[in-house]
Amino acid sequence: MAREKSLDPNIMSQFTGSEHWYRFGIVPDITCTDGAKYVADTAGAYWLLDEIALAQKYVKEVAAQEFQVWKLTVKEDNSATLVCEDGNYNTVFSKPIPFTDFPKDGVTLWFADNVIYLPSEH
Repeated sequence: MAREKSLDPNIMSQFTGSEHWYRFGIVPDITCTDGAKYVADTAGAYWLLDEIALAQKYVKEVAAQEFQVWKLTVKEDNSATLVCEDGNYNTVFSKPIPFTDFPKDGVTLWFADNVIYLPSEH
């Protein structure tokens, strides 16, 4: 029986800034913070960071937004929806994810100045 992944809210709340910025190869000029890396490591979700980074390069409506709110909502059937908002609750981009083992609570990440980070790290 596989153990369900989870993002510990107590640990998540500890990310209030970042001591490190991590660069990853898919879009080299985009970095992520300690908090975003925790999400990717713990949930096995580097694909999520890749989706956000690639959208900056290939989705002009996303790239036009200086500040972005990315929300991953996981459904009971293990499908999900990844949505990018402009910071004023206007959806700029939405992508269905047919299957994920991401934790059921989902996650919200922010993007600005070429950095992916947790809202608490702002």
